[in-house]
Amino acid sequence: MTSEGFTVDLHVKVLDEQVVQRAKARGLDALVYAPHFTRLPDIRARARTFSDEELTVYPGRELFTGTWQRRRHVLAIGLEEQVPDFLTLDGTMAELRRQGAAVLVPHPGFLSVSLGLEELRTYRETIDAIEVYNPKYLPHHTSRAKRFAGATGLSTFASSYAHLPGTIGEAWVAFDEPVADESALTAALRDSAPRQVSHRDGPRHTLRRGLEFAHLGYENSWEKFDRVMLQGTAPTHPDHVAYSGKFDDVKVY
Repeated sequence: MTSEGFTVDLHVKVLDEQVVQRAKARGLDALVYAPHFTRLPDIRARARTFSDEELTVYPGRELFTGTWQRRRHVLAIGLEEQVPDFLTLDGTMAELRRQGAAVLVPHPGFLSVSLGLEELRTYRETIDAIEVYNPKYLPHHTSRAKRFAGATGLSTFASSYAHLPGTIGEAWVAFDEPVADESALTAALRDSAPRQVSHRDGPRHTLRRGLEFAHLGYENSWEKFDRVMLQGTAPTHPDHVAYSGKFDDVKVY
């Protein structure tokens, strides 16, 4: 972090030494690590392991709401307590409001996995920002996301949404003011703090985009969901003992 601002890749799925070195080489101050189907304490522990004086890794949760066939993704930063996947969208949003988390919408309107304009309007008072770019976007995805942001008046962000280490730092947000810790990042997002939303360009970026897009097939397959979630009680299944039945009234599985 510098005194002149704070540059962060707000959504990555991978975290190891290679990721950290690439983030530093890209000039990032921080990453938000939000892997799929992983409980918050485990995310926090791994984030701490890979944080140092040069780079801070913050924990996040990309929550899968609704059923697999009609799922909607919501990215939460600043959670104090665990929230499982596969709750109703309304139940998830209510819990995020209760905890005061920053609520981000990744890839709005993208395929069948995110919120559309009607849902953005419904939860306008809970949502803090819309993602207007990640390397998986095609031009019409970017145009649509920016249109959604304009229609709702919501702030915007970009991220690498990196599922592959080489994509780290391909898109980022640069806040005008320094961010000291997780609470400050959450506040900056919730308060629509001034920021610049940017991404790389050129042939290498195009290559990274292609590799990430090719990764989508398995990432969104029923086979993966069946293996991860339905073969026993997965760590972020609402029935897991970690949630003590707290979400039984709003779970969909």
